[in-house]
Amino acid sequence: MAIVVEHEKRRYSILEKALDIFVEEGYEDATFQKIADRCGITRTTLYLYFKNKREIFVWSIKQLTNRVEADLLETITNESLTLENRLETVLHAIIDLCTENRRFFNIVLSYLLQVQKTGKDPDARVRRRTIRLRHLLSQILIAGKNAGEFKIPNVKAANDLFYGLIESAIYRIAILDRQENDAIKHAITFAVRSIST
Repeated sequence: MAIVVEHEKRRYSILEKALDIFVEEGYEDATFQKIADRCGITRTTLYLYFKNKREIFVWSIKQLTNRVEADLLETITNESLTLENRLETVLHAIIDLCTENRRFFNIVLSYLLQVQKTGKDPDARVRRRTIRLRHLLSQILIAGKNAGEFKIPNVKAANDLFYGLIESAIYRIAILDRQENDAIKHAITFAVRSIST
């Protein structure tokens, strides 16, 4: 049992250090060797944990999104906040995350463009990684609708609206490099208040 725990701890550590490499070097320039060097292990040892760079990248993203989801879930389940406050707080936290990880989102874009060049569907990959976020948004929207705090005839449409705002924010912050946090947060606040009763 201790061997499994140590294996998972090492795997977690590799993913953390690999994410730093991806952010510093970009997806194309990050290599298996650079990741192994940063982790203080050989490439052969690294192959015991991951089969290639793409797998490390995908698992690094999954690890990051799991941490983000755990933080968001705390807000979503915080019953001392109104559902309106929960939705607004969650969306603002996502905007802050985008700003803090601007370079990371550029790397994700680069990765998705590579996926597209190989003839695969980048949207399917994004949907797989964001389905839980969309589910968390739906939870708040459904709870708000059921409690009479939100006037939304269609939860899916409201979810699409807020998710679209998140995608737009990522594009504006990470890709266009605009320093518009406050403007984006004001737009989100406006959207949240427009569905509140």
